[in-house]
Amino acid sequence: MLNQKETPLYSMVINHARKKPHSFHVPGHKWGSVLPEFAKEKYEAILEIDGTELTDLDDLHDAQTIIKEAQQLLANVYGAKASYFLIGGSTVGNIAMLLSVCSSNDIILVQRDSHKSVMNGIQLAQAKPIYLTPEYDEGTGLSMGVRLDTVILALKTYPNAKALFLTNPSYYGVTNDLSEIIEFTHKYNVPVLVDEAHGAHFGIGKGIPPSAISQGADIVVQSAHKTLPAMTMGSYLHFNSSSISKKKVEHYLQMLQSSSPSYPIMASLDLARHYVANLKESELLKIVESSKKFKCLLKEIPQLTVFEVNELTNYKLDPLKITVRTNCELTGVEIQMLLEEKGIFVELANEEYLLLILPLLPFTQGEHITSIIKKVLKPFPPVRKKYIEKKLFMQKISSLYLSKEEMETYSTTVIPLEQAVSHIIAEHVIPYPPGVPLLIPGEIITSEVITTIVNLIDVGARFQGHPNITETGIKVFIIDERKEDEE
Repeated sequence: MLNQKETPLYSMVINHARKKPHSFHVPGHKWGSVLPEFAKEKYEAILEIDGTELTDLDDLHDAQTIIKEAQQLLANVYGAKASYFLIGGSTVGNIAMLLSVCSSNDIILVQRDSHKSVMNGIQLAQAKPIYLTPEYDEGTGLSMGVRLDTVILALKTYPNAKALFLTNPSYYGVTNDLSEIIEFTHKYNVPVLVDEAHGAHFGIGKGIPPSAISQGADIVVQSAHKTLPAMTMGSYLHFNSSSISKKKVEHYLQMLQSSSPSYPIMASLDLARHYVANLKESELLKIVESSKKFKCLLKEIPQLTVFEVNELTNYKLDPLKITVRTNCELTGVEIQMLLEEKGIFVELANEEYLLLILPLLPFTQGEHITSIIKKVLKPFPPVRKKYIEKKLFMQKISSLYLSKEEMETYSTTVIPLEQAVSHIIAEHVIPYPPGVPLLIPGEIITSEVITTIVNLIDVGARFQGHPNITETGIKVFIIDERKEDEE
């Protein structure tokens, strides 16, 4: 019988440290004794639990005792068949699950605005990505996830796809009901992989969106360090599949993760699991209510607009994420700089938005923080900004004209935007907001995309890496000119 009150890994590393053991093994800090004097106050305590694969501390890559028990407790909390500690962030999990389902020339359906680690994983697998364009909020341009009809069309077009890869929730906390998508995809015997990096707290109780695990996803990766009390780089991988080889997943995790995993990170993952497992419903209710109260306070600031979604649809918002839009002469970045002078640091700021991530405990400083923001923004009266809908033209489903390997054989050049139609793009073109790639290297540039770029510039969008894309032009491949053999 599993006891969620226990912390097997954390408890063991603490007990081992209490023995004051003599170290004739790595790491070289020798339980914190070898350290500059000025750093001991901050580092000595944490290094006392920074061990290695000793007899009583188990081995992440061959878990038999405390790590095995800690991972079993983790799987039990999230309702997975098996769960694993990741000490290289969700990046490791994303790449491992991609390598587990596809290999050279295999087709994989992938959400277009996925994290770069997903694109790297596809490249390592040498698979052929078919990109599914997400929907977006037309007023703000924020990604709302891939719709069911897009998935249906993709699977009918590519019934031999090896997997469907989705990202849910979005960076801004927008989450989509995936149950119908997963159910339909499984009818084609296609597994569903989900990057749930920003949703490690999903599914823990009332008022919090459900996890993709409970909706039937085959493998789900979560960044525990983003919203749970885990150290940076600490993440989880949850396995729940009957069609993917669990041994294969474990094989790639062993290949990709360090052979000297961090015990402080793993112990913090054990503690994070303990925290969510023992969070009472009454405490969770207070967390959700305090978020709503803070949103209400922010709505009273005329220089800001709080982003909401229509919850009558399949979309919901993570209560720990609050996105606000600037309604004054200041940009989001300028507001960010003013707030930092007052000791308030936000997760993200851009031309239009600021993103705040709340802690997984009742937020009691709402009135205090709001009063500071009001004072900061008081000299800047609200203005009626003209936010034109940033409706992007992108095909719901697209593929690359050139493979990664083929791209490496061609030279590139920069040409004016108006001359780029029918050329093959050699760089990402990403309007921000919303940050969804409009062009991905290897795609053919269409006249509709050029029109969209021009329209976005007209409404004030900026392009990452392109301060003035109409003047600098864009990089394309020279198809009739291959790179000379360096040998």
